[in-house]
Order: sequence, then C-alpha cells, then structure tokens
Amino acid sequence: MVDTFANVSKEGSITIIHLDHPPANTLSSASIENLRLVFKELAVDEETSAIIVTGSGRFFAAGADIKEFVSAFGQQERAMQMAEAGQALCDEIEAMKKPVIAAINGPALGGGLELALGCHFRIASTNAVVGLPELKLGLLPTFGGTQRLSRITNQAIALQLILTSKQLSADEALQLGIIQLVKEPEELLPTAKAIAQSFVENKSMTSVSRTIECVIQGGKDHLQKGLELERTRFAELFLTEDAKEGVQAFIEKRQPDFKHS
Repeated sequence: MVDTFANVSKEGSITIIHLDHPPANTLSSASIENLRLVFKELAVDEETSAIIVTGSGRFFAAGADIKEFVSAFGQQERAMQMAEAGQALCDEIEAMKKPVIAAINGPALGGGLELALGCHFRIASTNAVVGLPELKLGLLPTFGGTQRLSRITNQAIALQLILTSKQLSADEALQLGIIQLVKEPEELLPTAKAIAQSFVENKSMTSVSRTIECVIQGGKDHLQKGLELERTRFAELFLTEDAKEGVQAFIEKRQPDFKHS
C-alpha cells in the first residue's frame, strides 16, 4: 500500500486513510498523486468494504499547496494540469463503488473541502470549519467545488459561500446540508467507523456498489436516464448468488450469508 502522504490502516473491512502532510495536510501535486494511487489500490482490495478519510493533526486538509501556484503563473497549461489532477482525485473518490466517509476533524478549506465533497458521506467534529476561500487569492475553486457544492446544496448557496469566501462552522455546514452529522472531537472517528459498518454490515457488496453508482451517476443525468440505470442495475442483481441468498434468507427469517458475488 502506497502511503507516503497518508497513513493507511485497517479495522476489519474498514480502511482508514489519515491524511498526513504536515503541518496542515495541504494537497500538493505529490500528495494528490499519492492519494490517487491509494484509492486505486483500495478500489480493487477485496478486504476493504468501506473507507474513512480523516486528517492527522489539527487539520483535515487546508487546501492546495499555494506555494506550487507560483510555478504556474503565466503558464496556462501548467495551471490546467494542476486543476485536472485535483479534479481527477475527487472524481475517483466519488466514483468508488465502496462507501467513502469524510471524517472532518478540523479545518477543511479550498481543496480540502472539495476532497470531502467528493466523498459519499461527511461527518465533522465540533471544531471543524469549512470554506472555499480561493477568490481571496484572485482564483476560484477548481477541484470540483463550483460543481459539487452547487449540487449538494443549490446554486444560490454555492455562489454565496464561494463569493463571500466565508468559513462555516460545523453546525452552519450541517444546516446547509454540506455535512450530515456533527460530533465532539473524541466521538468523530468512532462514529465514522460505526456509520461505515452500518453501510456494509450484512449487506452484499454487489448491491452496495450498484446503489452508489445509481445515486452518484444517476444524479448527473436527467431523470429518465437515471431511472434506466436504476432498473438495469436492479435486473443485473437477479443474476447474482447474493440476491438469491438474500431473498431466501428473508423468507427463512435468518441472516444472509453473502459471498459478494
């Protein structure tokens, strides 16, 4: 497991990624590439059913490494490459067929918040703050922030938060639907683990993966195309042993013995 900028550990079928790029877990080009490799490995790791992303130290992730921006001034192609790398990371996280939970333990700003927005579920500690401050630098969010934030909330809220560069408390982010749960710092990781377990415990990963695909991919298309994807994936499950086992177990009033096939 590649883990230069991330400490990766496992607890049963749950894999925990601690972002570890002191002092603020900034997303440099190297750390972004490293995280992409980590997620690529976890995508095919049969022992991993769910993933938690959190930060080491005081920060979740303070955003992109601003010092790297200096090298891109006057070089549009270089700036495009930086944007593409950050977007690719968040796209790949969102496209994971295993639940990915962001456990936001501290400030998640700029690219740090965009990384969390790419996750399927977000929980934050009471001392977390989130925001997209890029306009203060004469820039704009480019790891997917303008698109995902407007879809998770709505266009008006996204424009307000981006244009004001306001940093929101965890409670404020909860009220706007940016995060789904707020916990005390000491409860953050245990709660994230419990949620991850609830997502996959006594579930077939064949149906879990298709459900994530239907919600994420279907949400990007118009309704009828999303419904087509839903019924296609539903019908596919009738070719699996897990669906047969799940229905039979329900009829027999017992726990199913899923083989994830």
